[in-house]
Amino acid sequence: MSRKKPKGKSAAFRAFNVNYEDGTQTSNRRVSSELLDESFGDAVLDLARTAIEDQDNEIAQRSGQRRAKIKSIVPI
Repeated sequence: MSRKKPKGKSAAFRAFNVNYEDGTQTSNRRVSSELLDESFGDAVLDLARTAIEDQDNEIAQRSGQRRAKIKSIVPI
């Protein structure tokens, strides 16, 4: 008899489209819902901007190429 695999927790994410000041755009940037906790009074878009900037900084460290500043963030 085969055993059933236990179901893991599905990761809860929210997706955003990001427009940069140099005219580039990235779609479906995922941010963990845990990082978007509004209990401290910050707006969701502000929290998302901070999380995406952190992601961009980490990518920049690995690749050696900096991204332009974020112009706008739109939730999907």
